[in-house]
Amino acid sequence: MTTEKSSLHARNLHRNPYDFDLLISCVPELKQYVFENKYGTTTINFSIPKAVKLLNKALLQHFYNVKNWDIPDANLCPPIPGRADYVHYIADLLADQQKQIPLGSSVHGLDIGTGANLVYPLIAHSSYGWNMQGTDINEDSLQNAQQILDQNDDLQSDIQLKKQKNSDYIFKNIIDAKDRFAFTMCNPPFHDSEEAALKGNLRKTKNLNKSKIQKNNLNFGGQQSELWCEGGEIAFISNMIQESVLFKNQVLWFTCLVSKKDNLPRLQKLLTKVKTQDVKIIEMAQGQKISRMLAWTFIAEAKRK
Repeated sequence: MTTEKSSLHARNLHRNPYDFDLLISCVPELKQYVFENKYGTTTINFSIPKAVKLLNKALLQHFYNVKNWDIPDANLCPPIPGRADYVHYIADLLADQQKQIPLGSSVHGLDIGTGANLVYPLIAHSSYGWNMQGTDINEDSLQNAQQILDQNDDLQSDIQLKKQKNSDYIFKNIIDAKDRFAFTMCNPPFHDSEEAALKGNLRKTKNLNKSKIQKNNLNFGGQQSELWCEGGEIAFISNMIQESVLFKNQVLWFTCLVSKKDNLPRLQKLLTKVKTQDVKIIEMAQGQKISRMLAWTFIAEAKRK
């Protein structure tokens, strides 16, 4: 008998415990990392980057029909269930106006900081058929994302990549005059320094291992642009909000994940200052971690449909 993970979105394909026999049939190499813990649960050690990467590869292949997904060891290895939740909550946001979720390639989404893993565009297109554009400032990350697309011919017409050439900009250089996006999405770097990122990773690893690990290394992978930026999450999202004003008529909903709840009042104040038409905060539970999707629009409700 399986129990449902009630914290995940109702349409999330990962609400039930992992079927490791099925996943191993997709990626046989995963088998060497699967074991039964002291509670009799079949699982993997989530503090081992290789094990997590192989699990992701199997999940993407089985549930989203993504072939030969891989990322360099140095890059961030994302938890697929939590990433899928963000996509499904965006779908709910778009459904508010239509009374049903809009499907197909006429819906254009923009993923800011798509990374080497390309996970958000892959899940969004597989789940709803949306046309996605992924952006990043890191050339190596984009090259790896392109390799994933090269392995999946059916995705190449509906997922495009674009490099952000100026690290001071978020939407500038990316959104052209002719572009119209139903939504933007972003999982921003939330640490304000490399030291903070290392400390955060050490806490995460200790919690998983329940052991006295002292060595600071990025067990979960992650380049600087993925994990930290000057001023941290609050500075990054504040810049995003201010820059969104320049494209207020070209994007229906701007969205971004907010890791730190204490940052919300300042962000809400800024959103009021830039005269948004509507702001939504949607809580998402991803395992023990609670995150939030912050969404804002400059389009009046009567014109959104």
